Amino acid sequence: MSLTSPPNPPPVPAQDAVIEKQTTGFEPLRSALFRNLWIASTISNLGGWMQDTAGTWLMTLLTTSPLLIALMQTAASLPVVLLGLLAGATADIFDRRRLLLFWQAWMLAAVGLLSVLTFLNIISPWVLLTLTFLLNVGTAMNSPAWQAIMPELVPREELPEAVSLNSAGFNLARALGPALGGLAIAAFTHADTGAACTFLLNSLSFVGVILVLYQWKRKPLFKSTLPAERIYGSMRAGLRYVQYAPLLRAALARAFLFTIFVSAVWSLLAVVAARDLHQGALGYGILNGSMGLGAVIGATALPRVRRKFSADEIIAVSSGVFIGTLLILAFVHNPLVIIPVLLCAGFAWTSTMSTLNLAVQVSVPSWVQARALGTYQMVFAGGMAVGSVIWGVIAEHLSTPVSLAAAAGGLLITLPLSSRLHVLRGELPDFRPFRSKFLPPQLAIEPEMSDGPVRILIDYYVDPEDYNAFVQAIHELKDVRLRDGAMRWGIFQDANDPRRLNESFIMESWIDYLRQRERFTASDRTVRDRVESLHRGEKPPRITHTIYAKERANGSPGKSENR
Repeated sequence: MSLTSPPNPPPVPAQDAVIEKQTTGFEPLRSALFRNLWIASTISNLGGWMQDTAGTWLMTLLTTSPLLIALMQTAASLPVVLLGLLAGATADIFDRRRLLLFWQAWMLAAVGLLSVLTFLNIISPWVLLTLTFLLNVGTAMNSPAWQAIMPELVPREELPEAVSLNSAGFNLARALGPALGGLAIAAFTHADTGAACTFLLNSLSFVGVILVLYQWKRKPLFKSTLPAERIYGSMRAGLRYVQYAPLLRAALARAFLFTIFVSAVWSLLAVVAARDLHQGALGYGILNGSMGLGAVIGATALPRVRRKFSADEIIAVSSGVFIGTLLILAFVHNPLVIIPVLLCAGFAWTSTMSTLNLAVQVSVPSWVQARALGTYQMVFAGGMAVGSVIWGVIAEHLSTPVSLAAAAGGLLITLPLSSRLHVLRGELPDFRPFRSKFLPPQLAIEPEMSDGPVRILIDYYVDPEDYNAFVQAIHELKDVRLRDGAMRWGIFQDANDPRRLNESFIMESWIDYLRQRERFTASDRTVRDRVESLHRGEKPPRITHTIYAKERANGSPGKSENR
């Protein structure tokens, strides 16, 4: 698919329970840049959904294997599983506008080649899978950067409306694209000719996005004053942040548990349409478009839904809707029953994925935003890819109804477990950068950026009656240190002076320590201030910087500072 947006466009850092502002919802369209990108991306997404329908239906003509048909969903999802974190890392390091231009051109080339090969009838199931995979390599690398630029396009106060408009545009394309793709195939005597024309139209749909991005004069919201991270180090930093961010981990876990079972709908809907409902490409497009139409309705209604229901309630109800949808697809073969059910499923899909996407956005600061979004896309696509293989294999060796029913049973069984992983609860952290408040450390030597490891020691003096409160507070600061780059952390009490406690953490290098200081947010400051409020020394806590001693070529312990 040629999706310039993620499965749901990126929400903004605001909790569902606090979005109370009454607006018309169209304020972001007053921005020419947002308006042009919105129109171009909606057209591109329309081409993407036409391609999705045409590609899947072409596979049903090339093979009768349910597994190969289901692997079309895997080919769409697997690149995100493999490249999601790498895509996020590159989007946090390099200029996002240039990255988007490159990957939009990549997708245009992949779809263009697929169109030419299909016109020339040089197409087979594995060629189709390979080019679909390459197309979605572009989608995977494009998606985190695309999501991360949204706060740069409109003022912060208009971000909720921008999210709703993006979601509406994406799902409008999703509602119309499958039906138009099916119609395009049905309009030709030979279905492969119709598929080739659809692929060609999709390749042209990238042109508008490329033109708008080319004309954009980007001004990034966050720009580090330090040298750029290396790709590998950036990926490690992203994974470390996920490890020590419980709210983010909960959202990722719920996304995986939801998508692995719901993927049965996407991967087997073409089989249901062809074998159980005896429908052609147009019929399949209408079924697929019904979910898209339901998603459009869900996107427009979601702000009102969020004001009435919690995020956990929205996800739980949506899971129940999909359990029913899977069972009806398995055992009811009447299109008049299935189409309304798919409308409800589309509503539930966009409600859940937008809510989980929102939970990811509010769990990270700007410096790691694209990496978190890339990880989310990786987990999301992993659930889709793994699920598609599982349900395809079951359908291949048993039957499609058994596979759909098994997916419904799995979703029902795991619902109590996933419901314990709460999302969007409590007050939102304030992730505004606090780096401007820090002065450079005044040291006797000037370390090289690559020097390390670096150990930082901080001495606190705490009254006995405040000991437990201090230990509790300092362990909250522990998570801040570790997710911002510390390799190890500890808090130690002086056996000779019980009032003296020493915090110790180790950074891999001096530049990593400087990056940690730069990444400090307003929310982190609140945690640090709570710790320091329990310090009872005559002076502020004493900070000592120590660097691992290595033999140097010139015998000098380090470059002297110029004072």
